[in-house]
Amino acid sequence: MPLGEYPDAYLMQDRRIVRGACPHDCPDTCSFLVTVENGRAVKIEGAEDHPTTNGFLCTKVNRYLERTYSPQRVLYPMKRVGEKGKGIFARISWDEALDTIAAKFKEIAADNPQAIQPYSYAGTMGFVQSQSIDRRFFYKLGASLLARTICSEAGAAGYRATIGLSIGTDPEQFGNAKLIIIWGSNTITSNVHLWPKILEARRKGAKVIAIDPYRSLTAEKCDEHIAPLPGTDGALALAMMNVIIKENLIDRDYVERYTLGFELLRERALEYPPSKVAKITGLSEETIIKLAREYATTKPVAIRLNYGLQRHAGGGMAVRAITCLPALIGAWRDAAGGALLSTSGTFSINNAALERPDLIWNNPRTINMSAIGDALLGYQRVQYPDRQGGNYQRVQYPDRQGGDSRAPIEKLEPLDPPIRAIYIYNSNPAAIAPDSRKVIAGFKREDLFTVVHEIFQTDTADYADILLPATTQLEHFDIHKAYGHLYMLINKPAIAPVGEAKPNSEVFRLLAERMGFTEDCFKDSDEEIARQAINYDHPRMQGITFEELKERGWMRLSVPETYAPFAEGNFLTPSGKCEFFSETLAKQGVDPLPAYIPPRESAQAAPELVKKYPLAIISPPAHNFLNSSFANLPSFVKAEKEPRLEIHPVDAAARSIKDGDRVRVFNDRGEFKLKARVSEKARPGVVVALSVWWKKLTSDGCNANDVTSQGLTDLGAGATFYDALVEVERT
Repeated sequence: MPLGEYPDAYLMQDRRIVRGACPHDCPDTCSFLVTVENGRAVKIEGAEDHPTTNGFLCTKVNRYLERTYSPQRVLYPMKRVGEKGKGIFARISWDEALDTIAAKFKEIAADNPQAIQPYSYAGTMGFVQSQSIDRRFFYKLGASLLARTICSEAGAAGYRATIGLSIGTDPEQFGNAKLIIIWGSNTITSNVHLWPKILEARRKGAKVIAIDPYRSLTAEKCDEHIAPLPGTDGALALAMMNVIIKENLIDRDYVERYTLGFELLRERALEYPPSKVAKITGLSEETIIKLAREYATTKPVAIRLNYGLQRHAGGGMAVRAITCLPALIGAWRDAAGGALLSTSGTFSINNAALERPDLIWNNPRTINMSAIGDALLGYQRVQYPDRQGGNYQRVQYPDRQGGDSRAPIEKLEPLDPPIRAIYIYNSNPAAIAPDSRKVIAGFKREDLFTVVHEIFQTDTADYADILLPATTQLEHFDIHKAYGHLYMLINKPAIAPVGEAKPNSEVFRLLAERMGFTEDCFKDSDEEIARQAINYDHPRMQGITFEELKERGWMRLSVPETYAPFAEGNFLTPSGKCEFFSETLAKQGVDPLPAYIPPRESAQAAPELVKKYPLAIISPPAHNFLNSSFANLPSFVKAEKEPRLEIHPVDAAARSIKDGDRVRVFNDRGEFKLKARVSEKARPGVVVALSVWWKKLTSDGCNANDVTSQGLTDLGAGATFYDALVEVERT
């Protein structure tokens, strides 16, 4: 019997094989098979019949049983009996835990429900367990909303302003490209199932270029590595446009038919000659010119850009500038050409049925998760358009009188009412949120009631008043889309929950009952929610049925086998064209053209700060961690060994730092200590701390987020993890 035809509980004596899907924040969203014997999962393997997974899993999920059966699992509800942050708990019953939460929420809601704050992100990407009953619960409660901005919002906003939706090159077509630019992505670590397609292209003669300040595992294996300074990618893209336009390398027919605002874009690009941008990026003029010519004269050419390059003040504009390039040269004409940031917009999800925003009754405020430290301390970070910087005069902004465009002005305003309760699930903000010192100070507040629903006792869980045990992906039902391929997937529970663990969906149903919520939507089963999630009437969802999805485990969207979404225009923007000029942005008081916005902490924007803190720091994912997931399990910690700081020999010598020395990394926000690794993996002027380490597992109880900023991006108000300056010294 083919694997795709296994029924829900295919029995072979006391053995069954169950279809699942990877829940983690990764583009690949793998289809996997779990072998269960006598009620215990004994094997997990990639599904051979799923075109993206192709029979193999990443190093992390390949050992997922270590996560599910870890002795570190939280198995029972617990209440805090020690000092906040010490992680001392006593076991209680589910009834006591739920009654305590409901009573506290009722007490706070009677005064002002907006003092209750949900906090969640991508600990699981499934619709049922990440954005269904939970959203309904907090909407009905009247709690503050959460802007979930911490990963991708800036890039998504920049891409949306240019292309329309997050739709791009089909990853399965990368094997047919003649030139692939991997821009701000460590594909081998964070998108490993695309790598075989890239290798296929290379076997056919393609060239692969990595653009990254860090010589990652991926950059090491590319034909060429270009290392700009962090946050300067937008300037590099504009300089490429400058060369392409000046040398008449554009696809004039494509530009005339399918783009909007070329003449204005041409004027903007002329402001960024390679000579100017070489000084901004730290690259040579020759490198920039060669890259532009190679990009414009090779077909098909695909850009794989990722979210690392948008984690700075001008992140949205950086992605916007890069995504103008394919239309300029007509790269979208080829199925193997164009650009890929995310495939998520290709799917059509019925968010109204899934989340039920109609339950909102009180016009609640929204708290930005990227500034949760400020919020917990009583302040809200608010953005206002900066109408004094930038160069808008050619597009009817006469108050703009030259200079580079700038990020919005940010102000801290008092938060009224203050946050009195926070419910955290699918996230570990004490480790992953920026400006950790403020985040931890907020969690230490004795007047803050904190609930954490978790698989493990994370850094955040140590501050909980009530700690609830959560299920892993092998123990609950869910439905998934992907942001790195074009397949819907189902995850079936393979085993019973370990200990007294419960999935998010069940806990919120129980809490809704205790809160007295009577709407029928709080009684929906997980399968009913999954059925509601799919917008079956959308053209790209045609042919997908819940029944067949449940049977097969995965189904491809209804798009052509050779999918070239913008070969003849049909962009998802208001104009239907690739918008070099965006009227939507103009109406928001934002530069309607692609622009370079320097990092807030850079030589261009803060020359005095550079004198004090001359090194830029970035903290991309460690190979064996996924954000803070897997970062507590012994085999993965052993593989990473210990926190390390990559520093270039020139920067190390200037500070008398030798390979293996313990160093202190610091700025005005905080500090952390780790071992130096002197190598040329980090370019001069940049240090790299692979992350995210749990604080409790480091020697000093700190990690890279002790020095990162709560400043927000220009578009999307996202996090700016890679917009930070530091100094490094031996300890």
